[in-house]
Amino acid sequence: MNPDLLIGRLAFFAKGLRQLLDGLSDADARWRPSDGGWSILEIVCHLGDEDLEDFRTRLELLLKDPKANWPALDPRGRVQEHGFNERDFKRSLQQFEMERARNVAWLKTIGTASWTETHDHPNRGAIRAGDLLASWVCHDALHLSMIADRLQKMALRDAPGFSTNYARD
Repeated sequence: MNPDLLIGRLAFFAKGLRQLLDGLSDADARWRPSDGGWSILEIVCHLGDEDLEDFRTRLELLLKDPKANWPALDPRGRVQEHGFNERDFKRSLQQFEMERARNVAWLKTIGTASWTETHDHPNRGAIRAGDLLASWVCHDALHLSMIADRLQKMALRDAPGFSTNYARD
């Protein structure tokens, strides 16, 4: 495993996300597809929430005490409970960036961490510190694909009666 490469990707993602979403209107950020998926704002808030309460918290706990219980999380429930789609889009994006920068700085201080240190998760089995770091990077990519999906659906929404097949062929 190359932790420096993975940490670099975490840092790059936050900057790239800002570039991708910088000109998005509040209305488009809040728009939800008809299939019930999250809005881009909800995705951004979720990313910030996961940086704050999931990946870093669990990685820090695992490295300090692998037997420590991890806090319970309900990411899907939090989207509604915490009114993610009602939040300020630009501020939410900024909060994510700040939290990610804080986490990247912290990750850079633990370069000699024992990435094979293992936590026995009650539902998922053995999870190593390196698994968490790699999953953090993968989580970003999964949500980037969700954002891309929303942007594709907005193109269809904004061009009623027209096709996007040319882009897909």
